[in-house]
Amino acid sequence: MPELRSLAQPSSRFAGDAGEPDPVTRAALARVTDETSYTRAVVALCTSRLLLPIVASGDETDHPDPDRHAEMAAVTLADESGTYLLAFTGYDSLKAWEPAARPVPCLLDELCATVEPSGATKLLIDVAGPAPLVIEGET
Repeated sequence: MPELRSLAQPSSRFAGDAGEPDPVTRAALARVTDETSYTRAVVALCTSRLLLPIVASGDETDHPDPDRHAEMAAVTLADESGTYLLAFTGYDSLKAWEPAARPVPCLLDELCATVEPSGATKLLIDVAGPAPLVIEGET
């Protein structure tokens, strides 16, 4: 999964980013009621910095072990309708979902390219709110 590794690399294009959501993007997501407003929300997401949550996974022993290894991984969520790669519009929504997750700033096209390699079929933006949005199909 080279896309996951490259997203985790620091990027100077987001230097100084404090994780604040873009209010225009958040408003567009909140207004999704039909295909036209969905398209407008996706367009707004195209111009926004998004956050990919990364969490530790792997060996979780109860005692100190010098051979213990933990890996950082992108987060997927599964339900009866599919498997979702999670992303967030701001650090506030990421923290509301999982305070321990590490935010990796990225763009929508990078996230869409990461969906399939992560084992997901859809991208879920702001799962914990304020206005969740699923992007599926041709990513």
